[in-house]
Amino acid sequence: MNLTHHEQTPHPEHPFAGIIRILGKGKKGSRPLTQDEAHRAMRMILANEVEPIQLGAFLMLMRVKEETPEELAGFVQAARESFNHETLNTPVDLDWSSYAGKRRHLPWFLLSALLLAQNGIRVLMHGSEGHTAGRVYTANVLPYLGLHPATSLQAAQQQLEQHNFSYLSLEHFCPKLHEIIELRPLLGLRSPVHTLVRLLNPFNADYSIQGIFHPSYRPVHQQASALLQQAHSAVLKGEGGETERNPDVDCLVQSVHHGELSDENWDALFTRRHVKAEQLDPEQLALLWQGKIDDDFAEATIIGTAAVALKLLGKADSQAQAHQLARDYWLNRNKAAFASK
Repeated sequence: MNLTHHEQTPHPEHPFAGIIRILGKGKKGSRPLTQDEAHRAMRMILANEVEPIQLGAFLMLMRVKEETPEELAGFVQAARESFNHETLNTPVDLDWSSYAGKRRHLPWFLLSALLLAQNGIRVLMHGSEGHTAGRVYTANVLPYLGLHPATSLQAAQQQLEQHNFSYLSLEHFCPKLHEIIELRPLLGLRSPVHTLVRLLNPFNADYSIQGIFHPSYRPVHQQASALLQQAHSAVLKGEGGETERNPDVDCLVQSVHHGELSDENWDALFTRRHVKAEQLDPEQLALLWQGKIDDDFAEATIIGTAAVALKLLGKADSQAQAHQLARDYWLNRNKAAFASK
């Protein structure tokens, strides 16, 4: 019997197929990727060397099994290699991720970051917006404070030099990852990209702080930071998944300092829980900063979140000192600094 041409010359296996096979070869045959394999996989994805059907399979296989610290570290390494760092010469003190969006409360953590910036701490905040319906995103509330997102790494650098603060959207420093995050409405689930973007640290700051929603991801971030040789980092279960301490509940902060892992619990600041706001009015961010309204929950959130950051930065030796310093910053803030929209 004569073989057809198709049977004689089968298609060679796609280079990315091996990655999918590692993850998807059944309960007994599959395994996590090594850090090197994860690095290679993400490098191929960012270089558009993967077919759309392969990307979908990869994202969902990773979603089902969840990421290991080694996989996260490999993904982040590949993403960082894709950034254009050649023109960046502005040092950043604190890298602050903002990817979740807020649903129950306003993004009060933004005022924490601005409080630090007003006191000489240079903060680069990065995030994405619009991927999940019904949430308030940082980029969208900046204009209510007279601020605007940066549209490039260079623009972020200029804002940092002028104001000690800049917010940079993911689409402007890693567009491929932004494109993948935008697949959430199509896939119906978050993907590993939602996790790895929090660790990107585009300006390579020595200090990095991240918020997560699911507690199981907290030690994964901590261990990935250590594998990435991040000098100092902290990760906490933030309100709504943002980098924001909820003053109504205890807050476990898991940190890395020069490879040493440590856990520290911060007690709740209130004995009772506050009721969710009926509506989220971003105008209140400016009004609270200007001292035109009072909100004990918001102020405790701002001061409490800033305190965690100050302790991470080594500006205070104890939680009590960090709280006092953050409170002093808040009481002595320049109330005229941010005008409402």
